[in-house]
Amino acid sequence: MMRYHPKSLFGQTLLILVAGLAVALVAGSLIYSFDRGKAVRAVSGLAAAQRIANLTRLVEETPVDWRTRIVAGISDQAFRVTISESAPDMNQDENDPATSQAISEFLVEQLALGPGRLPLVSAKAGGGSMSLLHNPIAGPGPGPMMHGMGPFGVFGGFRELQAAIPLADGRWLFFTTILPESSSGFSSQFLLSMAIMAAVVLAASGWVVRRITAPLGALSAAAERFGRDINAPPLPETGTSETSHAARAFNAMQMRLRTLIENRTRLLAAISHDLRTPLTLLRLRAENFEDVGERDKMLSAIADMDAMITTVLDFARDEAKTEVARATDVAALAQSIADDMADAGMPVEMSPSGPITLECRPAALKRALINLIDNAVKYGKNAHITVGTTSSAAIITINDNGPGIPEQEITRVFEPFYRIEESRNRDTGGVGLGLSIALSAVAAHGGQLTLKNRPEGGLSAVVRLPRP
Repeated sequence: MMRYHPKSLFGQTLLILVAGLAVALVAGSLIYSFDRGKAVRAVSGLAAAQRIANLTRLVEETPVDWRTRIVAGISDQAFRVTISESAPDMNQDENDPATSQAISEFLVEQLALGPGRLPLVSAKAGGGSMSLLHNPIAGPGPGPMMHGMGPFGVFGGFRELQAAIPLADGRWLFFTTILPESSSGFSSQFLLSMAIMAAVVLAASGWVVRRITAPLGALSAAAERFGRDINAPPLPETGTSETSHAARAFNAMQMRLRTLIENRTRLLAAISHDLRTPLTLLRLRAENFEDVGERDKMLSAIADMDAMITTVLDFARDEAKTEVARATDVAALAQSIADDMADAGMPVEMSPSGPITLECRPAALKRALINLIDNAVKYGKNAHITVGTTSSAAIITINDNGPGIPEQEITRVFEPFYRIEESRNRDTGGVGLGLSIALSAVAAHGGQLTLKNRPEGGLSAVVRLPRP
């Protein structure tokens, strides 16, 4: 199952903000819609109760012989009013006693009914009930209250209301009404306002998150640049206090590493110089040795020592990180190496390739390719070179037909001075630095060097150099 989620700090932080904003908007919208419905029902319920009180006063003040016609005139399908000679039979199904009691007290207060003229009320539940703190229509004054509830009373807590009010002449005025359903709170204007608010918050959040995370991206780029070039410029110490402190620590680390490498190079250069002086004297004395066989052995040993010193010094100097990069045709570079080695009688060949131009350090890259091709010839009998490209990299592949490398040794052969005894003994030459030098040079270009055994036999060295 594929999962789509951002991997960058900016993307993940923005995703968390978007998710939190979405949850907050949905929750706020639901709460708003629910409270709006309750408020609409409360206002409608209060209006219905107040209408009952007002119509009761009107009927009370109307002459007796006109009441029937008045009642017929004010009655409609949604608000039915009738007069009966006796108390009507109230429908008590689903009645809410607390709501009915509060409405009854409201009518008693509005109509100033005495103890012997209490109304009959049946309110069917249809919403959350709220206590009455004041009557916004009749004006402030004491009224029935229910502990822990809101200001509009229980008028939003019922859906259907039946009320019977005893008149002064002994008859009963009977009311039946149904509150209308409140419309959805998610109107087009509401959704548009929420969308505009979300867009503004997201834009502001994106700008803030980008501003906070940008120094981290710069720090990552600086670390990658420093890995390729030890003389890379220092990182600007800007941003928040945390990021500026991190940049300052990174610059200090870069300076210490540069100083350490320079000191190491100077030390090895001094050792190399000091060792070459006695080696030169030994070579001069060995050349005057009368025994030709022994003289050749001593000169060979001196040459091996001199080659080892040169190789170690080159590795320590790390030319791949000091050479200036320039545009180079890497296919032509590889072809020139193959031609030079073939002219020297080595079994090296290269498949034809078109020009592939990259910004690289040609001397360091040439040295890395020479080491890889030389290893292929020494330990794999021959070397076949191919150069190709992908959308993001130039790929140089060097294949041989040798015995390959045991899988457990593939990563270790890149370690300095590490040699596989079965194939790389003193008779073949080398001190175990060729692959280390090649790996360092390729890494200095931001590339990758991998070794893998070929299914048909032999070893394949693959150099991947990034293309801009």
